[in-house]
Amino acid sequence: MSVEIAITLGTVVAIFGALTLTRLAPDLILLGGLTVLLALRIVDPQQALTGFANQGMITVGVLFVVAAGMRETGGVWYLVNGLLGRPKSLPAAQVRMMAPVAFFSGFLNNTPIVAMMMPAVMDWAKKLRLPVSKLLIPLSYAAILGGLCTLIGTSTNLVVNGLLIEQTGESLGMFTITKIGLPIAIIGFCFMLLLSRWLLPDRQPPVSALDDPRQYVLEMLVEHGSPVIGKTIEQAGLRHLPNMFLMEIERKGRTIPAVAPVEVLEEGDRLFFVGVVDSVLELQKIPGLKPATNQLFKLSGHSRERILVEAVISHTSPLIGQSVREGRFRTHYNAVVIAVARNGERIRKKIGDIILKPGDTLLLEALPSFMDQRRHSLDFYLVSRVEGYTPPRHERSWLAFGILGAMVLSVTVGFFSMLEASLLAAAAMLLTGCTSMDNARQNIEWSVLLAIAAAFGIGQAIDASGTADLVADFMIKLGGSSPWLTMIAIYVLTAVFTELLTNNAAAVLVFPIAMAAAERLGVSHMPFVMAIIVAASASFITPIGYQTNLMVFGPGGYRFSDFIKIGVPLALGVGALAIVLIPFWWAF
Repeated sequence: MSVEIAITLGTVVAIFGALTLTRLAPDLILLGGLTVLLALRIVDPQQALTGFANQGMITVGVLFVVAAGMRETGGVWYLVNGLLGRPKSLPAAQVRMMAPVAFFSGFLNNTPIVAMMMPAVMDWAKKLRLPVSKLLIPLSYAAILGGLCTLIGTSTNLVVNGLLIEQTGESLGMFTITKIGLPIAIIGFCFMLLLSRWLLPDRQPPVSALDDPRQYVLEMLVEHGSPVIGKTIEQAGLRHLPNMFLMEIERKGRTIPAVAPVEVLEEGDRLFFVGVVDSVLELQKIPGLKPATNQLFKLSGHSRERILVEAVISHTSPLIGQSVREGRFRTHYNAVVIAVARNGERIRKKIGDIILKPGDTLLLEALPSFMDQRRHSLDFYLVSRVEGYTPPRHERSWLAFGILGAMVLSVTVGFFSMLEASLLAAAAMLLTGCTSMDNARQNIEWSVLLAIAAAFGIGQAIDASGTADLVADFMIKLGGSSPWLTMIAIYVLTAVFTELLTNNAAAVLVFPIAMAAAERLGVSHMPFVMAIIVAASASFITPIGYQTNLMVFGPGGYRFSDFIKIGVPLALGVGALAIVLIPFWWAF
């Protein structure tokens, strides 16, 4: 064993150890490992930085901008309520999410599917009060399993098919892989539904919104033409809101207290909610609902320029003893009161009728200048901006869906590559005002992109140092003269390389070994080719072997060991099924 191989293996083991035993950010660990390999001259700068120019990594980054347009226009709300719905249990939620993801992954590259679905699933989990850690690994695995079902499901399938055409002139059909991919997907689904409850972690955010003592009273109006008109409270997604309670409805002069989930919404309904500030922000994202104040549209400045501000009324404020309506906020402050909180007390009044007291916290929509003008005002004790608020652009949701549909269609028919289509879609989101440049930047998950890019660089080091060749030679020797044992060795070799490198790199490295083994044994190469296709895509054990696993690693709050815990039994089951079925369909 050479010094380069020893250093590479030692670095990879150290990376795995740090990912497993520490809570350091994955991107930091992977970049640290890549830096060591670069400093010790195992890879040159061009090899180390190859991941930063990788089309897949750039496509993921651009798709975050497309997802930002969907989120800001309310498109994510339509996706959550229309496609995902409101299931009653965790297994039902997993079925509702995994089935469409797997289906679409069969006809589109699975990386953009996960990039588009991830923000919707995270919002959905919050509304269902389910830990997102129970849903994001199934999201990634569903995309992987669905991609195994067709030729165009993953880039790996296309890479192997390209190598097969180049070497033999043969080509796989669109659904050739389905004979093995569909049974594997079904088994994978059943495994997730039956065992994920125990094998996936139940992790909640370290700081819960329930810790917020400020319970705001918020009044929302059902607008003309609202998509929630004619729907029940439950169908409209207004029941079991996270940390938000629908107190009552005012309809045509009468009050409906203790609102039942089967109550049907009507145009002009005034909905009275009680909840924390984060839930107030989520509520404003629902299309067809708006704060029930006729002063909001009279504010100066474009709605996109406005911010949300929390202001605490001081003991010397002239607002004390006046109602919100009498305080004439728009006239005096160029701001509108959206909600009011009073020391956890539940205020059963309309916003405009609430008599203000010292210490009341007001949630205001105002221009940024309000912060500078009132920060040191004697009228308020504290003035602070609510981060993460962007006035939703519901009127442009049809544009966002049109852009997304055009992107998917252009890739499906082969008119554009995924990178080209996503770049055009992101540009369209910005040009049509579905998202702004600032929000687009803020929505890009830079830690995910850095982790993906670093993983590619580490893969280059494993290849350049000769580590890959050493492992390959060892595995092939284990197969001896038996075609079946050799196929198992090729499958295991590809699976190991996939977890250490990337799926495409593993397929490219093992393909010539498999073809040479078939020729030496005098048997058909097809069982070996299919073993590579399945093993290269069935990456469940580590987060660094497959881009979709890396994408959900950080947002799901996972640890390295979480993937091992659920991934090892799933990978063993998929591998056993593949090894049995492949010779049945493709004889030696």
